[in-house]
Amino acid sequence: MLQLLKKLLPTAPAPVAEPPAAVIPEKKDSYMVGLHDAVLSGWYTEATGELFKGFVVSPDDVLLDVGCGDGGNVHFCGMRGAKIIIADIDAAKVEATRQRLSDTPARDIECHVTDCNPLPIADATATRVVSTEVIEHVDDPAQFLSELVRVGKPGAMYLLSVPHSSSENLQIGIAADEYFQKPNHIRIISEEQFKTMVSDAGLEIISHSQHGFYWSVWMLLFWEAKVDLNNPDHPLLNHWADTWQALLSSPRGAQIKQALDSVIAKSQIIIARKPGVPL
Repeated sequence: MLQLLKKLLPTAPAPVAEPPAAVIPEKKDSYMVGLHDAVLSGWYTEATGELFKGFVVSPDDVLLDVGCGDGGNVHFCGMRGAKIIIADIDAAKVEATRQRLSDTPARDIECHVTDCNPLPIADATATRVVSTEVIEHVDDPAQFLSELVRVGKPGAMYLLSVPHSSSENLQIGIAADEYFQKPNHIRIISEEQFKTMVSDAGLEIISHSQHGFYWSVWMLLFWEAKVDLNNPDHPLLNHWADTWQALLSSPRGAQIKQALDSVIAKSQIIIARKPGVPL
């Protein structure tokens, strides 16, 4: 600043000493704050090997992830040493996830590019089946779920999630038009509808939970910020991440998070089991 003033005002009297530079706090990364929030909600517990609370993954498991996306969930499972099978309609995502899994101790990796109608996987293959934020995209949820059930072994555990209707309804009129158009979210699924879908597919529901107030608000701000999802750098998003991190670090942060998650949640998660005695 002093050098700039000297150029602008070369004949000005010598300026007084410049005050110390202000300490600028490090900007919080939206995604890292979201990861911290997810861990507090029960995701990615390394000590117990739980992908989500109540869903343990071990080296003995054959885990199928349908709609693997960027591979975050299945990478955790690969680190547990399980055999991993991934399936997604997007060939680029399948290849990226395959590469991401290459540095894990997964005992085997099998990849499929498929629309899951049907899944190119034999009956009774998997002991663990994961499909997160997929059902809201598919044309026929009953058919999709029947395929997931078919490829699970008797006694297989299922981790299924869809957007919570509280968050989806909040996005109406604010989200970009394509958010609620094919191939994106073509249906909003209530809690009762989700439970009915899973039960009608022949699975026994063990738990049904919800979380993600942070992401619900973040998405609203994202639409307003109009930035690239791969580089969501905007004051609205950065300040929100700072605020949420400060809340989580406060004495009653966990309690307040739980209260907010119960009102407006980004996701609802069902842990279920396929009936029968494990083979």
